[in-house]
Amino acid sequence: LTPTAGCEGGEIEAMDMPEDESLLKNRTEHGPERSQGAARPAWAITALASVLIFTTVVDVLGNLLVIVSVLRNRKLRNAGNVFVVSLAFADLVVAFYPYPLVLYAIFHDGWSLGDTHCKVSGFLMGLSVIGSIFNITGIAINRYCYICHSFSYDKLYSYRNTLLLVALIWMLTVIAIVPNFFVGSLQYDPRIYSCTFAQTVSTSYTITVVVIHFFVPIAVVTFCYLRIWILVIQVRRKVKSEIRPRIKPSDLRNFITMFVVFVLFAICWAPLNFIGLAVAINPEAVALRIPEWLFVVSYFMAYFNSCLNAIIYGLLNQNFRREYKRIIMSVWMPHLFFQETSRGGTEGMKSKPSPGLNNNEQVQGETL
Repeated sequence: LTPTAGCEGGEIEAMDMPEDESLLKNRTEHGPERSQGAARPAWAITALASVLIFTTVVDVLGNLLVIVSVLRNRKLRNAGNVFVVSLAFADLVVAFYPYPLVLYAIFHDGWSLGDTHCKVSGFLMGLSVIGSIFNITGIAINRYCYICHSFSYDKLYSYRNTLLLVALIWMLTVIAIVPNFFVGSLQYDPRIYSCTFAQTVSTSYTITVVVIHFFVPIAVVTFCYLRIWILVIQVRRKVKSEIRPRIKPSDLRNFITMFVVFVLFAICWAPLNFIGLAVAINPEAVALRIPEWLFVVSYFMAYFNSCLNAIIYGLLNQNFRREYKRIIMSVWMPHLFFQETSRGGTEGMKSKPSPGLNNNEQVQGETL
């Protein structure tokens, strides 16, 4: 029911359209609205801002540490780690532009930066998340080839081929984002103070995005890691006693590190993608029944994922952890930054290097 200005005595005129249908129509055509009524509590604003500030700071510092570590340390400077650097760059994209704009919108309780900033912010958001999942897929395929097809790995992943693969990943990422401009799905959502992908603009497009940009890569990564786990179990149980593959403990730790990266990405992004898929399949039944708090939490879980990878490398990888310490020390002693801090890189090239993180010091001939 809505008051009618021209009615005598303040009469109330009933709307022709039921309230739920009106809200759904408005949400579909003009983007979602935050719940009407009282403003969002101050504690909720503070919580959202605190999470995003922490995420942004750790994202910038952590991923810069990852990139500089790979560039400085010869043990980490290999073809496989090109994907790790590319993933770190994907996480950095959102920290330098979209996240500060979201913080600005939080503090001003709305978007006042214009449509151009909104579109650019939404584009970079999409570039980051799709670039991340495509790079995680590239890392999984790289690990699969290294462990399960080790004899052909050096030919497949020469340094030149790896750079071409990373370039292909980013080209596909840009191609995947461009259709949003034609569909008009990059809109400001006041519930999350962000210009992002609007799930209710097009049912078919939303389903396509969720399937191609999330479920298909997740399926590929799952297949690769399952095959690796099967091989690891076979090695441990000595199923193939005569031609038992040689898997070094360092290679296994490297695999576990990137497996954890994948699992955390899936956990952080799955709720939002399942919500989007449910809304797209049955918008009339689902869109209005999803609690606002659940939608907001799912989005900020996804945002939080951008700062986790650098932490995982530091916790699970000894070489990265040591390089982090050297870089931080060099902040107080800048002359150390330009000194060669790692030795033995030349010796390490005599044997096939681990494709990614080169975790810990390898013992010659050591196998599981």
